[in-house]
Amino acid sequence: MPPKRIHAPSIQHNNRIVGILVDTSSSWGRRVIEGAAHHSRQHSHWRLYFEARGMEEDLRVPSGWNGDGIIARVSSAKMARELAKLAIPVVNVSGVQVPDAHFPRITTDMPAGANMALDHFLNRGFRNFAYFSLRGLSYVTTHRDAFVAAAAAKGLPCSVFEVKPQFGAEPDWTIDHATILSWLNTLTLPVAIVAWNASCARAIVFAAQSGGLLVPEEVAILSGADDELLCEHIQPPVSGIAVDARKIGHEAAATLKQMLEGKKKRHRDILITPLGIEARQSTDTLAIKDSALVKALSYIRQNAANPIQVDDVAAVSGLSRRALERRFAETLNRSPAVEIRRCHIDRAKKLLQITNHSIPTVAESAGFCSPEHFSTYFKSATGKTPLQFRKENTFSDL
Repeated sequence: MPPKRIHAPSIQHNNRIVGILVDTSSSWGRRVIEGAAHHSRQHSHWRLYFEARGMEEDLRVPSGWNGDGIIARVSSAKMARELAKLAIPVVNVSGVQVPDAHFPRITTDMPAGANMALDHFLNRGFRNFAYFSLRGLSYVTTHRDAFVAAAAAKGLPCSVFEVKPQFGAEPDWTIDHATILSWLNTLTLPVAIVAWNASCARAIVFAAQSGGLLVPEEVAILSGADDELLCEHIQPPVSGIAVDARKIGHEAAATLKQMLEGKKKRHRDILITPLGIEARQSTDTLAIKDSALVKALSYIRQNAANPIQVDDVAAVSGLSRRALERRFAETLNRSPAVEIRRCHIDRAKKLLQITNHSIPTVAESAGFCSPEHFSTYFKSATGKTPLQFRKENTFSDL
């Protein structure tokens, strides 16, 4: 009798072909690809096609390419029409709102980023604000208007300066620094400036330095998008809003998977909240003249991982607790206790996003005396439990 044949279990792979049309020259583009690739490895096993491309290069699929779906940064009506003619599912990851791009869109929540930028500066005592913009670009205008509106909601004015871009969303290398310096000299110092991107931030840094203005003590600068290569190598290094490009790519892949499976596509935009502010030297200052208050705030920031108390802060500042609380209320409109907890919560958010530490470990590393106290306060401050926050703000297998 012949031996019984044993069949090895088959592995089902979804061998769909998916193209990714985003630039690879920026941190944003590379992270979008990383996020989409992560989702594919975990759920779809697609064959992914993408190429090295610059931010302003013409992004299109090769003639004769026979793919099943596309994730794209749809930046023009022409590109939208070309993709629509392919008659395959497309998911848009662009911040640009193109009228002819009738695709599901997953992109950064710009108003959320603008509010993060404002809070970053308010927490450092700034009350004078400005925005460095690029003329004629709707998505830059959206970001600018969101920041101006966030400042206005606090009763704070915001000066706006616009330059014509050289190409796409980049200022000309030969931009007239003297003109920028003239604008800077009209502002009340110290001033906090948000620039559309790192290249715009660089232009402000160079203009300020050419006129002898101190960065960050007199002119603090924040890039609207964090690009490590550019932001790290400007002198001084520039702080930036860390957009969650990996999550954008991951959610785009999840949406595309649903479309490829015949499920109804989403018609509303999905907005991804930025991860936070990547703080560097260009905003590492406190725009407060009260030296005791500066000592107190610096001590709190330096001890975000430790369970400090208001009395500890008062001792460092050289003030009584009552005097410290009065100065906090008059200058920052909050108490020292609220500031301590804010710094602890910010550190906890970061740890939940970038580590796989247990909740008790996160609590201890963020200055809380117990996991229970941490969980209660975290939910009160964010509206979510630590585990809910981690799940919504990461996609890796933590």
